[in-house]
Amino acid sequence: LEPRNAELMDTDVCVCVCVRVLALICLFVCFRCRLCETVVPLEDPIITETTSTLQEWGVLWKQLYVKHKVDLFHKLRHVMNELIDLRRQLIQGHLAQDQTREIKRHITVRLDWGNEHLGLDLVPRKEFEMVDPDQISISELHKLRHGDGCRVPVSHHLFINLKSFTYNSISEDADVFFSLYDTREAKQISEKFMVKLNKNGGPKNPEKVDRLCALFTDLSSKDLKRDLYIVAHVIRTGRMLLNDSKKGPPHVQYRRPYGCAVLAMSDVFHTITDLKEEKDFVLKVYTCNNENEWHQIQENIIRKSNTKYSAPSTNYGFIFSLQLLGGELEQIRRENQAVFNRVLVFTRKLGFPEVILPGDTRNDLYLTLERGEFERGGKSVQKNIEVTLFVLYADGDTLKDCISLGSGEPSSSEYRSFVLYHNNGPRWSEMVKLPIPIDRFRGSHLRFEFRHCSTKDKGEKKLFGFAFTPLMREDGTTLSDESHELYVYKCDETATFSNQGLYLSLPCCKEDFNSCPNLPANLPFQRSPKETFWVSTILCSTKLTQNVDLLALLNWKAHPDRVLDILGRLRQISGEEIVKFLRDVLDTLFCLLDDNTDKYGPLVFQSLVFIINLLRDSRFYHFRPVMDSYIQNHFAGALAYKELIRCLKWYMDRSAEVIRQDHIQEAMRALEYLFKFIVQSRILYARATCGMEEEQFRASVQELFQSIRFVLSLDGRSSENLVFTQAALLNSFPDIFDELLQMFTVQEVAEYVRGTLGSMPSTVDIGQSMDVVKLQSIARTVESRLFFFPESRSILLPVVLHHIHLHLRQQRELLICSGILTSIFSIIKTSSMEEVEMMVESLLDVLLQTLLSIMSKTHSVETGEYVSCLLSLLRQMTELHFHHLLNNFHSKEELKEFLLKIFCVFRNLMKLTIFPRDWSVMRLLTSHIIVVTTQFLSPALHKNFSEADFDFKVWNSFFSLTVLYINQPSLQLEALGPAKRKKVLDKHGDMRVTMAYELFSMWQKLGDNKPHFIPGMMGPFLGVTLVPQIEVRNIMIPIFHDMMDWEQRKNGNFKQVEAELMDKLDSMVSDGKGDDNHRELFSLLTQLFGPYPSLLEKIEQETWRETGISFVTSVTRLVERLLDYRDCMKGDEMENKKIGGSVNLMNFYKSEVNKEDMYIRYIHKLCDLHLQAEDFTEAAFTLLLYWELLQWEDRPLRDFLHYPCQSEWQRKENLSRKILHYFNKGKCWEYGISLCRELAFQYETLYDYQSLSWIRKMEAAYYDNIIEQQRIEPEFFRMGFYGRKFPFFLRNKEFVCRGYDYERLEDFQQRMLGEFPQAIAMQHPNQPDDTILQSDAQYLQIYAVTPVSDISDVPQLERVPERIKSFYRINNVSRFHYDRPFHKGPKDRENEFRSLWIERTTLILSRPLPGISRWAEVERREVMEVSPLENAIYVVENKTQELRTLISQYQHRQHHGNINPLSMCLNGVIDAAVNGGIARYQEVRVAAFFDKDYISSHPEDAERITHLKDLMQEQVHILGVGLAVHEKLVHPEMRPLHKKLVDQFHMMRTGLHHVSSERGGAAAGGAGGAGGNARDVVRLKSAFLVLQPSPSSSSLSSIRSNSSQIINSAPSSARGE
Repeated sequence: LEPRNAELMDTDVCVCVCVRVLALICLFVCFRCRLCETVVPLEDPIITETTSTLQEWGVLWKQLYVKHKVDLFHKLRHVMNELIDLRRQLIQGHLAQDQTREIKRHITVRLDWGNEHLGLDLVPRKEFEMVDPDQISISELHKLRHGDGCRVPVSHHLFINLKSFTYNSISEDADVFFSLYDTREAKQISEKFMVKLNKNGGPKNPEKVDRLCALFTDLSSKDLKRDLYIVAHVIRTGRMLLNDSKKGPPHVQYRRPYGCAVLAMSDVFHTITDLKEEKDFVLKVYTCNNENEWHQIQENIIRKSNTKYSAPSTNYGFIFSLQLLGGELEQIRRENQAVFNRVLVFTRKLGFPEVILPGDTRNDLYLTLERGEFERGGKSVQKNIEVTLFVLYADGDTLKDCISLGSGEPSSSEYRSFVLYHNNGPRWSEMVKLPIPIDRFRGSHLRFEFRHCSTKDKGEKKLFGFAFTPLMREDGTTLSDESHELYVYKCDETATFSNQGLYLSLPCCKEDFNSCPNLPANLPFQRSPKETFWVSTILCSTKLTQNVDLLALLNWKAHPDRVLDILGRLRQISGEEIVKFLRDVLDTLFCLLDDNTDKYGPLVFQSLVFIINLLRDSRFYHFRPVMDSYIQNHFAGALAYKELIRCLKWYMDRSAEVIRQDHIQEAMRALEYLFKFIVQSRILYARATCGMEEEQFRASVQELFQSIRFVLSLDGRSSENLVFTQAALLNSFPDIFDELLQMFTVQEVAEYVRGTLGSMPSTVDIGQSMDVVKLQSIARTVESRLFFFPESRSILLPVVLHHIHLHLRQQRELLICSGILTSIFSIIKTSSMEEVEMMVESLLDVLLQTLLSIMSKTHSVETGEYVSCLLSLLRQMTELHFHHLLNNFHSKEELKEFLLKIFCVFRNLMKLTIFPRDWSVMRLLTSHIIVVTTQFLSPALHKNFSEADFDFKVWNSFFSLTVLYINQPSLQLEALGPAKRKKVLDKHGDMRVTMAYELFSMWQKLGDNKPHFIPGMMGPFLGVTLVPQIEVRNIMIPIFHDMMDWEQRKNGNFKQVEAELMDKLDSMVSDGKGDDNHRELFSLLTQLFGPYPSLLEKIEQETWRETGISFVTSVTRLVERLLDYRDCMKGDEMENKKIGGSVNLMNFYKSEVNKEDMYIRYIHKLCDLHLQAEDFTEAAFTLLLYWELLQWEDRPLRDFLHYPCQSEWQRKENLSRKILHYFNKGKCWEYGISLCRELAFQYETLYDYQSLSWIRKMEAAYYDNIIEQQRIEPEFFRMGFYGRKFPFFLRNKEFVCRGYDYERLEDFQQRMLGEFPQAIAMQHPNQPDDTILQSDAQYLQIYAVTPVSDISDVPQLERVPERIKSFYRINNVSRFHYDRPFHKGPKDRENEFRSLWIERTTLILSRPLPGISRWAEVERREVMEVSPLENAIYVVENKTQELRTLISQYQHRQHHGNINPLSMCLNGVIDAAVNGGIARYQEVRVAAFFDKDYISSHPEDAERITHLKDLMQEQVHILGVGLAVHEKLVHPEMRPLHKKLVDQFHMMRTGLHHVSSERGGAAAGGAGGAGGNARDVVRLKSAFLVLQPSPSSSSLSSIRSNSSQIINSAPSSARGE
């Protein structure tokens, strides 16, 4: 089905588009019969929500298709399918807990997506389930949408899938190594992914076809910001030289470098815009020009060093896809089953990931063969060196499968490097991984054997040396992560390595040599002093360490004399090393503490602080559970608490003395775990001693808190270090509450905390940074478990509220304060009467003040936070709270200030967009709280500010609030669907009605003070009345009557009320009110001001009945025009309708209600519309209306619209210049000339000769333009709009329209049908009957009309140029006519033209054209009958005039050399034979007037016949002039046509003279001579042709029908033929 045909589809047919979706939906949804039925299921709430949402979507989904939203239609169908499948999985209940959670997450994501795209309401959620707004505070509800969670490091993983590798020159097996390379640091950051390919480019292992996939894991966010590249090295396996078969026998295989490819990860990120999106990439493989540069080929390619590598052909390279995944591996595995179902190879990062987990076990040693320096050995050429690597255990056995070249291929027992051809100083830079078991690491060593690969016939590989290195040093540390220079020992093939002790006793490197200086002379292997070999290592192990100090600490008993030195260097140990041995390190520290507290105590404390702070690092954050587990299950330091408290107190007490406080700040940051150790130590001690020394412990804690308060009470403004110490203490302080609760009661801990928080200096005395820290500490205190206990909250809440009050009063740190309040409101319930009372007294007033300040700013992020806080507080207030609040004000001024604040805040809540449109839950809750609060406050308003104490400001604020409230878009239930409307009504009722009753009640209580609000509140109350709710309207009718009654009493009329009401109605239309239901607006006003029962019912009973009815009538007429104007001003409407609506409204304000301001306002709106349509003449005439209202006086005028404050003379002058500009652009210079003269007179009067010179020059320029510039004569069209569906200003009226340049009847008809697409074209020119006039349809009647200018306006002198006469013929015209032929009396059978008369209808307009609009309404019409002879004379005259005009234009060279129009016109008149059968038609028609019978029967027409003959002779004369002009201008190629025209013209003139002479005798002698010469009429074809009726005029049938009964007698000049 095509979307454009969707309107023809029935709803049931539309369902067929996706039968599966709706069929499944129908299993649990009833679309037709139970749309509003509420079911309470026993299933999972997310299933219930999915069911109801799919029900709602099902209806909207079909509407999408009907509305041509095909893209969203298909997307929504797909999402609905997914939701149905996910729902089915939940219902089956066969999922694990993690899987169920994941399914719910997917469901909620899709539900929220669909609701957003369909414009439905936002659903607040918590843990994937809908939240009941009644069960949580509004602050919490707001936080659910704008919640901020802490960001944890997210690991990223790069998936690579190699699809193909196209060769064109290798033809050998190859190994491809993919890795990630950091070009800034010039190092590899990941392991290698290895792919073995055969000579055809496919996998060497057939089982790996389409399974060459790898996942590069554990990339951090920092890694993604590096300058990373994917690098692929290609190592071929085959002959020494690729194209030289002589170099080496074919059975000997060498690993040889071939090429390299790189891809920038930045390009990948630009291409892959979405996470999990998989895209294909192509990598070209570049070959190295010089093998000496092989170790840095990737750098050369990246730097584009073109001379060092060769580019491949275009079809040569890798094709692979990449996909970026984020999150934990287990989560990714669940979400991407398709990826993990393949044979996926995990390729790890070198080193530990960004986040180290306690359970990670890893023991990998990465070895890189860097380079070597070898002797030539007496050979003429350099060697081809191959390195073989073995891993050997202490017993000499080779460790099996402990060498890995890359992930993706199994490990091997030996490794052979690639060979660089003829190179004694090879640089390999090739990395291998050694996954050696942890139990085999100690005692193992690496042996490197060096062989020269001969390329002779035998292809021998000769051993010439070796090197080695042990994996662990004697002190137990492993090889350090650095480059190692190894000694090379000489040997040959006969050497045996069966006894590795022979060489292990030798030094392997320089450091080893220095440690054993006395070596024997007769060594089994001799070192080659000129040969060296470099390797580098990286250890990534969770079991082994490279740190000597760490091993020394763990074995401190072996070196007790070094303990102090070791503890001092503990801070220099890498954090990775410490967390690997965390439990052992902690045990060691506390053993030292038990061993000698006095000696080791301070250093152990420092070390413990260092380790605790280490766990605050995000990399090691996951080791905190390990620390917690250690404290609970393994810690045994029962006496440690004494030393820890002593050290901690000592640090705090010294904070006021020392300058450098780094160590103190670190201790403050470690406060949480220090207290964990203290408390657990005390528990262990108490358990062992049955609670001994309890009082001493409590005293020590009390003293410690005194030290804490002392630190916080210090003035830190003079010491930046002290400020940092206080900040560190406050940050850590809330973390110790849970530990304290294990040892003390809730009240005791609360007292400790209150004293600590109260020890801080006031807000004024501390800096902004400490302000933030203090509030953050308070925030965490409120969020702590301690604050949840009512007994502790009663102690802590006053101090918390005190600090918040101070900050809000000074408008400081508002965002943090709002977070604290949100936490408080989430805890305190309505039942806590005293706590709510405490918060009302402390916060309500300052909250209002804060909100007013915030709302005055344009963009403030805190607005929503504080609004939710205020609403939460008001929601928890009961009637008793409001009673106490209102009674606690000391004076009425304070109460007045409070009421003004809260009313102002409420108004701002409704005027500003605090909560998004789709968050209806929050909007409805806000409205509910406002109306309830208003009901509580209104009695106080009436009690304190009525009668003698009346205060207009407070009452006006109240009424403004109620009006805004009732008009809220979120409360307009009529716009909601049935189900949602029912839900809102069931929960809150119609809150508009509630507030309307409150408004009515307060209005009645005003008493004699009501006139203060008349007529000021008339407009706002009208807005309430326009709410489409019957009960609200009925409530407002008595108020309107009351206002009119009071106005009548006061002034004796309704002028002020009427003016206010009209201004309000007009502003509502200008503001776009009623966009969707503007017709409803009229029906509501009709109910209000119309027939019974309405306001008129009350008016009927009053003495001022007549003036009241007049008032209602004026308002009703204004509403009609305003609604038409609103209809016309829609964005998709045509300019003509907009202009028509503006003219109609503008005239109403001028003629009917005389509101000059509104009249002028619409003058300028109309002018703007003309300018948009480029109707500059009409824009000028429109501004003239305002110009005419002004006088040439110096009276000052206020600023108005875009006009500044200026004198009336200046404004009129500025208007004059603007009007002149528009007349100039519209080419109506004649109208501008009169205005120029007016301005010139004013300038001359003021002796302003400079301006006078300027205006005279402009006037002269206008005269030049009239003479020189060509102007197109427009056509005019009569339009009739019939039927009740047209706007009021068009309905059953007729207009004449001035067409655009070059616009013909057909074009105009098409344009009007486009503006009124529902209109039916009338096929006849007759006046419509009442059936059409009263029908509920649109009928459009259009035909061309001819302007009838006033003869006195057209210059009659012969010497006046034709173009000047032409202007006056078609401008300032208010009369137009059109002709309709008919037969009068019996039709003459011999010659029908004798009885063919013309009915000429003249239309008289209400104003001339051009004017303020291209349209002018027909005021009246006159009908007259024209005889056939008179019509013939009229047509000949017009044709002659057309010829004269055209010839005049060519005489003045206005057509710039194009003589085609003149040629066609002359040819059409002279050579009438071109019209075929028409010539016979003309012959018969003219013969009707010259026939003897006609002349004898119509003697009264003898003079007219003579006049017709004279006109024909005049035309012949003009034709002669035209031919003379034509001869001068005709192109040589058109000379034959000109000669033909001249010949035809001589024949025509001869015939005309012959007939004229006889016609003269016939006319003088009677009818006898006329008939005899009837045959000669054929010679007068030119004259006959001009009698042909114009075919250009017709009704709309010229478009939609081939037959037309309308004949237009308009002059051809008007048609531009």
